[in-house]
Amino acid sequence: MHEDLFNTLNPHQKAYINFEIPNVKNGEYMLCAFHLRPGGDLNILQAACETAAESSTGTNFLVNTETPFAREMNALVYKLDLEKSLVWIAYPWRLFDRGGNVQNILTYIVGNVLGMKEVSAIKLLDVWFPPAMLEQYDGPSYTLDDMRKYLDVYDRPILGTIIKPKMGLTSAEYAEACYDFWVGGGDFVKNDEPQANQDFCPYDKMVKHVKEAMDKAVKETGHKKVHSFNVSAADYDTMIERCEMIVNAGFEKGSYAFLIDGTTAGWMAVQTLRRKYPDVFLHFHRAGHGAYTRPENPIGFSVLVLSKFARLAGASGIHTGTAGVGKMAGTPTEDITAATGILKLVSEGHIFHQSWSTVPEKDLDVVKLAQEDEAHHVILEDDSWRGLKKCTPIISGGLNPTLLKPFIDLMGGVDFITTMGAGCHAHPKGTQAGAKALVQACEAYQKGISIEEYSKDRPELAEAIEFFTKKKHVDNLKKEFS
Repeated sequence: MHEDLFNTLNPHQKAYINFEIPNVKNGEYMLCAFHLRPGGDLNILQAACETAAESSTGTNFLVNTETPFAREMNALVYKLDLEKSLVWIAYPWRLFDRGGNVQNILTYIVGNVLGMKEVSAIKLLDVWFPPAMLEQYDGPSYTLDDMRKYLDVYDRPILGTIIKPKMGLTSAEYAEACYDFWVGGGDFVKNDEPQANQDFCPYDKMVKHVKEAMDKAVKETGHKKVHSFNVSAADYDTMIERCEMIVNAGFEKGSYAFLIDGTTAGWMAVQTLRRKYPDVFLHFHRAGHGAYTRPENPIGFSVLVLSKFARLAGASGIHTGTAGVGKMAGTPTEDITAATGILKLVSEGHIFHQSWSTVPEKDLDVVKLAQEDEAHHVILEDDSWRGLKKCTPIISGGLNPTLLKPFIDLMGGVDFITTMGAGCHAHPKGTQAGAKALVQACEAYQKGISIEEYSKDRPELAEAIEFFTKKKHVDNLKKEFS
């Protein structure tokens, strides 16, 4: 197979290829599938072997310091699809830093290789983790199931918002917007991803006022609420100081989450929070991901890959996109695959079938768990050794109450957190009415009634439909005449 291409390889490149691995899913290897186009005068197999070398043990030449054992750690090209320019590489996972270090894996597989001149395009589309490897990593601790239990919210999405404007509100103004959303019926409020310790909105005052606003909203509505605080910071000490400020502010456990800008703050920050605060929902915001994940970018990795590594690292939830329904770039193929890929015990990726079980997938208990998971029952509560818990898709970016059902239909379920910013705050009657419109749109979905029908005696939803439908019409006209 591919004999003509194989004959073009030099001795160095031949050390990084094996099309006859007896059982590549035997547990020794983490598998990666790349879309790859060669650079310079190389053919695709030469470029693939150079990629395997650079992303594991090698460089661009054989070295005299290589040992027989070191050679056993070589990544191996084991499959090729010339028509689709796809390359499969198997990585002995013993290469990676012990102790569940996700950044170390990514340093190998999407580190130097993204800058190699031997490739003109290289995108990691999917990754497969063997059970023995999964056991070495933390996985999520506090999950969507825990948040549902705290909020007493089932059979619908968690309804959330991002406070807008993104920046510029004082601490009191910010808390006021939180209060309005919560009193309107919303569950979950998050800091926008740049929120930090700005002079016009000091962090300590923001925390204090949010606590006061939450207490008042809980008392008035009789329902518990959650706020996600951005704890991203310049250094470890400041990040932990912010976490401790929240922990010690008097919040009830379960009523706060820690948001980390995972792509910009780094995987070390993500895993530090997971290990130091296992009883807190860890909210991974992916600001900056588009540089790697946008489909038109030929170099990087997919949304699915980013999301899988977030689950491996222990994030309770990560933003996975609106599948083209909202304002952000994305498609159902990309975004829904990522969402289901991190939510389920067993899922189909772009390339690989992934089981997140840490014991054999064919074990009868795991088969039963997978069936329970498909039936939307809570799993891995009293048998957590059997697999990594779910990671929650968080859906944001241009959604509004009129788009809730279309997204649920695409998602094929309600196990996600939606965080509508302008979709609530741009409502003609303000944030509280926007929250009510969102709640009413959700009620319409639950009752199987169209939002148009349901809005007849619900003015907040009626105004939202008129406003956002009109806005969409205006946007379409702008596109037509631009």
